[in-house]
Amino acid sequence: MSHTDDPLAPPAAASDGGMLLTVRGLSKSFGDNQVLRSIDLEVRRGEVVVLIGPSGSGKTTVLRSLNGLETPDGGTIAFAGATQVDFSRPLSKADRFALRDRSAMVFQHHNLFPHRTVIQNVTEGPVRVQRMPKAQAEAEAEALLDRVGLLEKRDAYPFELSGGQQQRVGIVRALALKPELLLFDEPTSALDPELVGEVLSVIKELADEGWTMVVVTHELSFARQAADEVLFMDAGVVVERGAPGQIFTKPKHERTRRFLDRILRPLDGAD
Repeated sequence: MSHTDDPLAPPAAASDGGMLLTVRGLSKSFGDNQVLRSIDLEVRRGEVVVLIGPSGSGKTTVLRSLNGLETPDGGTIAFAGATQVDFSRPLSKADRFALRDRSAMVFQHHNLFPHRTVIQNVTEGPVRVQRMPKAQAEAEAEALLDRVGLLEKRDAYPFELSGGQQQRVGIVRALALKPELLLFDEPTSALDPELVGEVLSVIKELADEGWTMVVVTHELSFARQAADEVLFMDAGVVVERGAPGQIFTKPKHERTRRFLDRILRPLDGAD
């Protein structure tokens, strides 16, 4: 948890720029379908790691596992400090809360409470979960809403907002928890095309400010611009990982090349 007094600032990076998250051997099956096969992942403080790959490759299951929303069958998730969860043992409520104390999720379909105003949606977690005084939570929420250009919508209800505005509120709701790690699960895939840019620009600004992120996205141009590392997943494994320049211009694996040829090359041809 960040201890900064500035709600707009990312948690201070470790003095050594050290590792925030280490995942080893993450596995998960749903019945006979093995969706994760011994996934390894490392994220340093201030890094943006982007997961790409076809639908059904396991990307969202990785994110949900990091936030305690999914329970893997095996492997470990360790955050710098005292948080380490070993999934070879039954997951306790304390383990789940420990994961959620370190990370916050921005969902594909924003998941706002429909009968609560924007400010109520944003302050729900800090007040009810983190026991923050309501006045402080509202002041910090207003600063965050102003940051994304939505302060004037503080008393609006979700149905009064565009899809892009709702998703920006979802991002603010995650930021209000002051997580060390932001998780984005295809945050623009449910939006009309003309609204995608406003959401991606907010995420890119957060990346530039030093927030640590793991992002699942099909927006490959965003991945090229924002990522420090790109992981290409398929059939529950990490097929290839590397810097964006390497993955997108000189992929080493044929499966990666086929995926990019199908998805990325048409975009390049349209420029």
